[in-house]
Amino acid sequence: MNKGLPAWSGPLIVSAILLPIIGGFLLEGPALGLAVGALVTAILIFFAVRYAPRGAIRSAPRRDAERHVLVAVSRPVEGSEAVEKIAAAAGDEEGEILLLAPAETKFLDRWASDVRRAHAEAQRKLVISVASLAAADLDARARVGDEDIVQAVEDALRTFPATEVILATGSDSADRHGAAAARELERRLEAPFERLVLP
Repeated sequence: MNKGLPAWSGPLIVSAILLPIIGGFLLEGPALGLAVGALVTAILIFFAVRYAPRGAIRSAPRRDAERHVLVAVSRPVEGSEAVEKIAAAAGDEEGEILLLAPAETKFLDRWASDVRRAHAEAQRKLVISVASLAAADLDARARVGDEDIVQAVEDALRTFPATEVILATGSDSADRHGAAAARELERRLEAPFERLVLP
């Protein structure tokens, strides 16, 4: 059974939007009415973006019995323990590994549409991670994704049939974006998920 909003809530929400605007026009004229209208519109946009519905994230359909591991890297994969966990998920040398690094842009770079630095940093993470896996005789493909880790994983899974998703992050205090992404991926992913916390 779908438990949505009660029937009376629709008129109440519309009233809560319109009454301050009408009141502003009646009390002080167009100046206050337009200002209140702009404020209400900004609040509506904020809540619409913040609470956009986010459903389950599914992998592309599998066409074989091999393991396919998607490793999203908020931090470069280094160290034997992390490599061993990825190797175990891939079935040692038998499975397919796709490394994915988000191109995290700074505010000013995004404003200036300059993604070169973000792309270079993502590629640096991928080079280190591929080298760490290659040292353990593991082949991996690498790809730069969207600046949002969750969106990058969702985009990759449209074509990649992941049997497991691993997210390599720093600690909660050192990598807040990675920690938040891990919580969301754990909630939304249908494929098995593991978070690797790297030093």
